[in-house]
Amino acid sequence: MPASAPSVWLTTLGCSKNQVDSDKVTSMLDDAGYGLAASPEDADVVMVNTCAFIEAARQESVDTILEMASVKRGDARLVVIGCMAQRYETELRDALPEADAVIGLDRYAELVPALDGLTGWQPLTIRSVAASKMDILYQIKRPTPSTPFAYVKVAEGCDKPCTFCAIPLFRGRQRSRPPVNIRDEIADLAAAGVGEVVLVAQDLAAYGRDIEAPGGIVDLVRFVTDVDGLRRLRLYYLYPREIRPALIEEMAGNPVVADYFDLSLQHASERLLRAMKRPGSGDRHLRLIDDIRTAAPDAALRSSFIVGFPGETDDDVEELAEFLETAHLDWAGFFPYSAEEGTPAAAFGDQVAEEAKNERLRHLQALQEELTAVRNAEQVGRVLEVLVDQVEDGVPVGRSYREAPEIDGVVLLDRGEPGEWVTAEITGGYGTDVAGVVKGPA
Repeated sequence: MPASAPSVWLTTLGCSKNQVDSDKVTSMLDDAGYGLAASPEDADVVMVNTCAFIEAARQESVDTILEMASVKRGDARLVVIGCMAQRYETELRDALPEADAVIGLDRYAELVPALDGLTGWQPLTIRSVAASKMDILYQIKRPTPSTPFAYVKVAEGCDKPCTFCAIPLFRGRQRSRPPVNIRDEIADLAAAGVGEVVLVAQDLAAYGRDIEAPGGIVDLVRFVTDVDGLRRLRLYYLYPREIRPALIEEMAGNPVVADYFDLSLQHASERLLRAMKRPGSGDRHLRLIDDIRTAAPDAALRSSFIVGFPGETDDDVEELAEFLETAHLDWAGFFPYSAEEGTPAAAFGDQVAEEAKNERLRHLQALQEELTAVRNAEQVGRVLEVLVDQVEDGVPVGRSYREAPEIDGVVLLDRGEPGEWVTAEITGGYGTDVAGVVKGPA
């Protein structure tokens, strides 16, 4: 048995939901006596939290596992966790002999005992493995983030039947957390100095349906926004059919909630949307956007779109381009379709060639970059409340309600310290970013 606590290096890939899981895993390891290494080269255990969303994410996960295997010490252990470990546990064990353990989401309760066995740090008998689902992470108090913002996951899994998405296959059906549990986590974060909380789930607006919470996401928002110290609440991943008038009204009228609507639209072609088993059409999407902008005229809107779904034609791409030009979204992300094993769309005919996908992707990204630049230029002269996230190369970098952390542009400031709230006049737009002059504290 080692004389001192083994140290762990954890690399996280994928979305903000994975980052929440990593925060909870870090806390679980800390409670078990494990230390945090300063680098993978210094660690006794190197851990990779993988993503399995699309083929590119899986390849990045494999590449990272192999990279970590090459840089770790010869006597250090390599452990693979996360979505890819859940979905391909047996395959990874066979294909990656470099990994000493592969532990999927449903076996997170076994993670610490597994590390005990690999390192000899603690007798296996003192560890409890009573829980068997990854929902054990909801019971764990997370460490204080190093940033003034934090993600809080309010539900796990998804009930939607989207033909392209494999997430329900390995994350399971929707399981909402109890509202009190969510509020307590937000209160702990706010008490530790976190000013902005981002609520995340695979299908956020459907929160509470599985636990018979009549008010659902609207009541949850009302329940948590009076937490002391919480300055801004942001909502991620809103499925369009779930965005009811009551939610729009609450988001537009609640002063703590950012007027930021992250709409999961996926495409503008009604024919393709039907094939995806997604709601709406370009016209219906535009009506929803009009409803949002009527309630919140200065709202920032983001969406994501799949490019190259089976059967997509050049006409469909132009329909999406015309939709973007009309909708004038502040932000948009575009993802090449990936045929996911076990999903209905993987067996569809008319699969689009990779070269065509990439060409369409570049076309749409270039168009949206122009539209985003216009939206940013329209902010010049506005005075906005900005949270300073960090100082980078001597320049304070922050975000207003318009910019979500890590995926949108930023506000470049003339002064400010991390965690500080300031009012800033926007003086210029520079592509995806804007510049602002601090007028005073917010």
